Amino acid sequence: MKAFAALLFACCTALLPAHALQITDDRGVSVSFAQSPQRIVSVLPSLTEGVCALDQCQRLVGVDRYSNYPASVRSLPVVGGGIDPNIEAIVALKPDVVLLAVSSRASERLEALGIKVLALETKNHADVRRVLKKLGALLDIPDAVGADRLWRIIDASVEAAAQSLSPKAKNTRVYFEVSRGPYAAGESSFIGETLRRLGVKNIIPAALGPFPRINPEFVVRANPDLIMVGNRSMQAMAAYPGWSSIKAVKEQRICVYGVDESDVVVRPGPRMAEAARIMAKCIADKAG
Repeated sequence: MKAFAALLFACCTALLPAHALQITDDRGVSVSFAQSPQRIVSVLPSLTEGVCALDQCQRLVGVDRYSNYPASVRSLPVVGGGIDPNIEAIVALKPDVVLLAVSSRASERLEALGIKVLALETKNHADVRRVLKKLGALLDIPDAVGADRLWRIIDASVEAAAQSLSPKAKNTRVYFEVSRGPYAAGESSFIGETLRRLGVKNIIPAALGPFPRINPEFVVRANPDLIMVGNRSMQAMAAYPGWSSIKAVKEQRICVYGVDESDVVVRPGPRMAEAARIMAKCIADKAG
């Protein structure tokens, strides 16, 4: 009987008329749709992952060159980079909407060609939750079974990762290098928020911004107990002047994340729970 009721509900839902949507993006631009978009191009990996985490991967018809998760998106047409994608390639895919970052230079050009654009930016945990809700609204998925449910899972998993660490590990002073430069993850970044929730101390203060380029001497003076490196390029770790005297370097308390793990920890999206587990394991192994 329950199976019949579920089938009846699905059939009736399919017969309901599509309804118009209006979404305000992070530029403050209100974008209207006659119905929920069925052909989506995403040129930001975190947004690609967000669409798929809401179980709507099948609506994606094109992605940027860095969108590589889940595996199913790797077979989609690639439309260049996220900041300055290939406009002609996007137009050829006839998308109902293009998802991109606020910083992307493609928005105006696409809109001039009559293509709808939704610019969304995730810089911290609250942004991730908000953007998931925007994507849910765009995909016409009720929050209760979409964005809110997904966020509860993420939030609970981050908390579980924090609870897995010992009191000793939670006294650890951490430096997180996002990329060579060095560019660091500050306290105000989503990575910094995860580190704070794990209970450790980030040596890069919020006052320096989310992802500041810093003087290597700053890290020498701060003398962290543990260093994490997001090494997507797989280049050898930079031998910055004076770093041989840092406690973390002398005691080999360094976690260098390869391509796959780096993608997880440096993307503000639905895999933040996995990112928290990866960072917690590093802290437990090296400083616990």
